[in-house]
Amino acid sequence: MKISIIVPAHNEEENIAQVIGEIEKNVLLDHELLVVNDHSQDSTAQIIQGLRASYGNLRLVENKRDKGFTNALKTGFELASGELIVPVMADLCDDPRTITRMHEKILEGNDLVCASRYIKGGARLGGSKIKGFFSGFAGWSLYYLLGVPTHDIANAFKMYKTEIARQEGVRAMSFEISMELTLRAYYAGYKIAEVPTVWKERKKGKSNFKIFKLLPNYLRLYFWAIIKRMSR
Repeated sequence: MKISIIVPAHNEEENIAQVIGEIEKNVLLDHELLVVNDHSQDSTAQIIQGLRASYGNLRLVENKRDKGFTNALKTGFELASGELIVPVMADLCDDPRTITRMHEKILEGNDLVCASRYIKGGARLGGSKIKGFFSGFAGWSLYYLLGVPTHDIANAFKMYKTEIARQEGVRAMSFEISMELTLRAYYAGYKIAEVPTVWKERKKGKSNFKIFKLLPNYLRLYFWAIIKRMSR
């Protein structure tokens, strides 16, 4: 099955060439690489264009919706040609070697595979302790309270069958889309698994993830999931 690797990129001129290089070096499976330029105001797009001669499977697409992580992802989801989709962050935090392990789980019969920082073999290196607490709490609590089969539901680094990534009715406006897609897939009866991954805090550029601004969105999803289980 062909994999579409989606990289949303907003002002990532310091990282994007290295991210592309790391993906191409470590992912030996059949794949295309779609970098979604999310209204960048730096040289991100020009750098990607310059690399296309070196990587025949590299595509640059523009997010023509409003700026934002969810809209950039949706653009990539719509234009992907693969049967499987994997979002990879443009800041070098995700380990592309994990993609092979996720693919193995798909071949075992799973529909969605989550890369988890909070299971044996996984790790979260650096970054805000507050962000780490909330993401770890959400994953572990939903795992034990609802049986959602991942300890890291908030992590955006996942492999989806394309039909899951393109599912209708998604309300997320920002980074919480990864959590929403997983919860909707779980309640729809899709088979979900997880593999360990090592996440590293970015060293260059500026993060667009603002925990206290986004917390209400995550809480809405958290309680939606609990209420949905109670109403069954």
